[in-house]
Amino acid sequence: MTSVLMVLSGVDHWTGADGTREPSGFWPEEFAVPHRLMTEAGFDVHVASTAGGRPTPDQEGLSTEAVGPQATEFAKYLDDHSAELANPTSLSDVRTADDFDAVFIVGGHGPMEDLAHDPDVGRVLSEFDATGKIIAPLCHGPGSLLSANLPGGGWLFEGKRLTGFTNEEERLHGSADRAPWLLEDVLRSRGAKIQSIEAWGVNVVVDDNLISGQNPNSSHALAEKLIDTLNGRNEKIE
Repeated sequence: MTSVLMVLSGVDHWTGADGTREPSGFWPEEFAVPHRLMTEAGFDVHVASTAGGRPTPDQEGLSTEAVGPQATEFAKYLDDHSAELANPTSLSDVRTADDFDAVFIVGGHGPMEDLAHDPDVGRVLSEFDATGKIIAPLCHGPGSLLSANLPGGGWLFEGKRLTGFTNEEERLHGSADRAPWLLEDVLRSRGAKIQSIEAWGVNVVVDDNLISGQNPNSSHALAEKLIDTLNGRNEKIE
């Protein structure tokens, strides 16, 4: 059975530029939609987070003002899968990529707080990349890629084509002025080749085994691309 490691932030806050902690976590849509699609595709999805961290949904992502009528659907999905979210695998216990075919990284501002700096995240991503396994970050999820550094200080994903939550989307969301750093700026400064489209547009970028999605609206498209890619790989093996 195809197996996917689904990584979520393990914090419930995001520290702003002024040091204020704001309630945050993972963005519900970015868990609910891909998790449902991958499960329906027959994949075995393992929820994981940083050591000791229980994934917390960003409550803004469950409000109809922010996401529309689907907020109720997302809330129900989280409730239906509350046991998985309450007992995630710790990334420190993921010792090998051999047990998985891909890693999917859920966004939200939470990843900016922990996944972008966690050594276990960097270790896991490095091993997945070394073995050619699919790495699929969504929205702010590409911030996790910043944790994957090479010996000597280089960055594992330097020169890679990818996308993620843009400066413009951060501004339109109303969080750019409070952010200690902007994802697009830092990814570019590390050497990523950012390929974005208009704010809130559906955008998926593929560069070899790295498949990234720009924003919450790209959740469905990124999950479908991951599913199609993994199914295609399995067909070649068969």
